[in-house]
Amino acid sequence: MYASEEFGAIRVTTHRHGDDLLSAGLGLRGLAGAPAPFAQPAAPTPEELRRRAIQSSWKGIADLGPLGGFGTLYGQVPDVPGREFTTFATLPGAQASHRVLLQVPDAFDRTKRCLVVTASPGTRGIYGSIALAGAWGLPKGCAVAYTDKAAGSGYFDTTDDSGVALDGTRAKAGEVPLEFEPKGATTLGGIAVKHAHSGDNPEADWGRHVLHAVRFGLAMLDRAFPEEAPFTPGNTRIIATGLSNGGGAVLRAAGEDTDGMLAAVVALAPNIHVAGHGRPFFDYATEAAVLLPAALAAGAFDDAPFARVANAQPPAWALRGASLRLHGRLSETLPTAQASEALAMLRASGWRDDAMAVGASSTSLDLWRTVTVAYASAYLRRPVGDMPCGYQYRPQHTGGMARPVDAIVRAAWWADGSGSPPGAGILLTGGTDLSLDPTLPGNLCLRELWTGQGGDARRLREAVAATAAALPRDDLPIFVVHGAQDGLIPVGFSSEPYVTWLRASGRSPVFWKVPYAQHFDAFLAFPDFGDRHAPLLPFGYAALDRAWACVAEGRALPEDAAVRDTRPRGPGPLTASALAVPAT
Repeated sequence: MYASEEFGAIRVTTHRHGDDLLSAGLGLRGLAGAPAPFAQPAAPTPEELRRRAIQSSWKGIADLGPLGGFGTLYGQVPDVPGREFTTFATLPGAQASHRVLLQVPDAFDRTKRCLVVTASPGTRGIYGSIALAGAWGLPKGCAVAYTDKAAGSGYFDTTDDSGVALDGTRAKAGEVPLEFEPKGATTLGGIAVKHAHSGDNPEADWGRHVLHAVRFGLAMLDRAFPEEAPFTPGNTRIIATGLSNGGGAVLRAAGEDTDGMLAAVVALAPNIHVAGHGRPFFDYATEAAVLLPAALAAGAFDDAPFARVANAQPPAWALRGASLRLHGRLSETLPTAQASEALAMLRASGWRDDAMAVGASSTSLDLWRTVTVAYASAYLRRPVGDMPCGYQYRPQHTGGMARPVDAIVRAAWWADGSGSPPGAGILLTGGTDLSLDPTLPGNLCLRELWTGQGGDARRLREAVAATAAALPRDDLPIFVVHGAQDGLIPVGFSSEPYVTWLRASGRSPVFWKVPYAQHFDAFLAFPDFGDRHAPLLPFGYAALDRAWACVAEGRALPEDAAVRDTRPRGPGPLTASALAVPAT
């Protein structure tokens, strides 16, 4: 039923003796340390790239700092030897592949037959969810199947016609199959990114990507243990879990699992929406990109971390209100009144003050613009060189000119890139003017793609509509875990309306709304920011424990209110008393 021939060429590698599945031999201390080195920086080996990609994925998701409690209060990074099976898989009708990977520990428990399937958060590469799915499943003897859901950092450079091979190294088009090779690209196209330039609307297929990864995982288990085959949903318990976009992907899979493959779903901070309920991400993210810099000048955010970026010249919070008035978006004339007006507009559209205060971090890091640029290009199926609003990804040459160091940066793109430039030696250009608020024109253009009436706006809204969730089967255990102070995917726009919709439709999801938790556990290492918040990952691990107890042991599902006593970490190390993690 799940023949490996469906997936084409499979790369199989073994990982033992200082190069394991969970940390590539780095262990917790190594994961938290300096970037794993390359012996020859311009020509890293597949093993070196894998190690660095795993490290980058851990650092991008988990708080591994000395105050965060990982490895002492929750979580672990044991040595897990085993094998990996990976390939480029393509959904029927899609133009670009999604990378799929199965990790099979040597200690795989053939008696309980557990398969964890996961999708990467954000637009990260294949190991993006290792700190959640891998850290929970591999030490328990589960196999873990990953999908990058047709995103990832397999960047294609049109200037030298090179992309990323299956082993993570760079290769020229035509030499070997590449993770992404854009059609019709010219040398003037800049950097091509799979999520933005594939010609697909990959978000519309998130659920299919996850279910395809399930089939891949089962087929590879047949290959790994032929004497135990076949592995099927009937004899293998399959739990889907993901964070952020990965959380949205597993909930989408829950609604599209017509074959009943999934035994339970655990979604953390999911980017999810339902037609007529909540708000799609592109809607509220483009709104935040325009209005939030002005609103954060209000006195309500005087002590919010990142609300007043000290090195902004001139300060953005003092300029955005005036710029919006010049563009006819605000009517007040005084800066304080402009801030109050922008704040009132955001509140009227459903934003809560705690989400806006935490959203200041996304504002200061320019995340709203970074992510919505790529989404707009994907929704409109734009090729490289023709992104909406004049945007483009370009190589960042050292000192403004090409130098040998550029080859070093490019060689590490697959390991270091987040899948959403800028970063890792890639610039986001275009969408700016010569004013004192240069990014506003591009942000207004992106916002107009949601609110406008032109052809592109209509096509974009149709593409977003194709990403809405469908209703899962009524007996599927679903856990939704979301930070009450999430400032990137506010719970009031995503999980709350989704859970309300499920319950109104006769479903019984478990909803843990975690006080003081926000979207990025990795941000908790920042001074002052981490003092005010609690981590989300320990609640994800606890939800997975309870999901497993439910499907494997018949235990009753827990209640919603189990996390209400969680407190902020405070200025010192995280303590067990601050975490109201439900016991199993």
